[in-house]
This record gives sequence, C-alpha cells and structure tokens, in this order.
Amino acid sequence: MTGLENSPDVDRKYPAVLVIGGSGFIGSHLVAQLSAHDYRVRVPTRHEDNARHLLVLPNVDTAVADIHDDAQLRHLMDGMDAVINLVGILHGKPAASGARYGSDFARAHVELPKKIVAACVATGITRLLHMSALGADRDAPSMYLRSKADGEAAACSSSAVGVTIFRPAVVFGEGDHFLNMFASLQKMLPVIPLGGADAKFQPVFVGDVATAYIHALENPHTIGHVYELAGPRVYTLRELVGLAGEVSGHPHPVVGLPPMLARVEAWFLEHAPGGPLMSRDNLDSMRVDNVARLPIASELDIIPTALEAVVPSYLARDINRADMFRHKGRE
Repeated sequence: MTGLENSPDVDRKYPAVLVIGGSGFIGSHLVAQLSAHDYRVRVPTRHEDNARHLLVLPNVDTAVADIHDDAQLRHLMDGMDAVINLVGILHGKPAASGARYGSDFARAHVELPKKIVAACVATGITRLLHMSALGADRDAPSMYLRSKADGEAAACSSSAVGVTIFRPAVVFGEGDHFLNMFASLQKMLPVIPLGGADAKFQPVFVGDVATAYIHALENPHTIGHVYELAGPRVYTLRELVGLAGEVSGHPHPVVGLPPMLARVEAWFLEHAPGGPLMSRDNLDSMRVDNVARLPIASELDIIPTALEAVVPSYLARDINRADMFRHKGRE
C-alpha cells in the first residue's frame, strides 16, 4: 500500500503539481504515476510536440514556456501546490578558465533551481522535490557531479520551501538513453571498445524512481532529507554493456580500454553526429562508483526492481539509433 490509493476522495495537501522536466524519460513515467493517483499535473515544455504524448493522461496539461524566464516560471506556478524539478543534462560546454563547470551545467543544474526556489517563494509554494544525482559532490571529478552538488545547495536556499532531494543511480527503463545506447552500438559494431569498463553501477528502475517521488510528496518526514535511489545489484559497465548486447540480440565482444585510449574514444563519441553519445566528462564521472551507500530508505516504501526483470521487455525489440535521442532530457 502506498497511502495514495487511486481515489478522488483522498485528502492531499498538494493536489496540483508542476513537473519541470516532465516530458523527458523520467518525467514521463512520473507524470503518468501522478495522473494515476489523481493529481492535477502541469508540464512546461519548450515545444508542444515534446509533451504531446502526455496529453492522453487524465488531469495533465502542458504549457509552452521558457522555464529559465523568471516571469514565465512564476506564471507556471499559478494554481499549483508543489513543484518537482527533474531538469538535468549529461553533456555541456567545457568550463572557462577558473570555473568549476561549463555554462550549460551552470544554467541547468544551478541557476534554474535558484530561479525555481525564488518563484516558489514569490508564489507561496512551500513544497519542492528536486532531482540530483548519485555521487554529487562539490569536489567530484566531473563537471556534471560538481554542478549537481551546487544545484542541491541552490534548491535548499530558502527556509520557506520544504525540500526533498533525490540522488538516483543511472536509471533504466523503456526509453532510457543508457542501455538503449549500448544496445544500438552493439548492433552497429562487431567489437565494443569501452572506456571505464570496470566502473561500477547500481542501476535503478525508472518506475521505482517515480514511486519514490509519489511517496515522498505528501510525507512531511521526508522534508530536509537527501535520498539515494539505487537498484538491488551492482554491475561493472562491462557487464551492463554485455547484457545490453545479449538481450537485444546483438552480442559482441567488449574490450576494455586503457585510460589514454578511453579518453580518445570519449572525445570521438563527444563529437558524434546527432549529439554526444558519451563525453570526457562522463568518463570523469565514472571515476566515482555509481553505487549507493545504503539501501533505499524505508519511508519511501520501495522494493527495488531487478534490472533483468525489466530490460528484456524493451531491449529485445528492434533498436534503431533514433531511439537514443527520442527521450533525451527535455525542458
């Protein structure tokens, strides 16, 4: 039991929720769960077509808006009771001299949470759930993780807003970029040269991430806490890539690369046609194991879903390269 049974008679403190980043991979799953629990949901989007798939859900509306514009952000919060921020990017411009991360990471991960909190204060919204990342730390080896740490501080910058922060491991599920990318590469390449092959990951199912948000939203005991979200098993990257190949029907040898060659490979993937598949900063992130320190907190009431129980349902289908970009993070 979740305590959020699908009934319009359930008394909720936050019946209307603004989900920023709600049209992306994780957001689409979360919005569907919120809709199923009779929340009224608003999803801002840069382009109407990006969120069209959400309009079939009950109690969901979309709004074309620039979430980085303070006035538009405040307007989006009109009539809302709580805000969920899921915006995140995996790739961005290099840092300028002396900076800890590039302008893209700063804008998406730090400046936007600051604006969201300011808009919450201005409109009287007192509840915010914020997406960070497992391994976020001000002294982390990658721009991505350093900016995520600063984003956490930005999200908690006002005592007037009750904040819950989530740090998920790499997330898997239908529409994910991670395993779909490796399945697609195995379809195209006879051998997979792999940087960071021994890096450790503890992937978490997207449905479990969405459920964590649902369970935390109305629970006041989760305010002020940072929750790590991870699955039941730890894998090496080599194992995950091999599994993606096997399940998708294109198993090929995986060859681990030494650090120098791994960096060269990352540079080429960073400049791949159609957008980066992987970057040197991603490689830097893998210097920190993507593994949780503790099991998922009991108050979130989640039994983590095994990767093997879900992945065959979507990777076994015919993979094409367009799938890798269809659900990349949208605002």
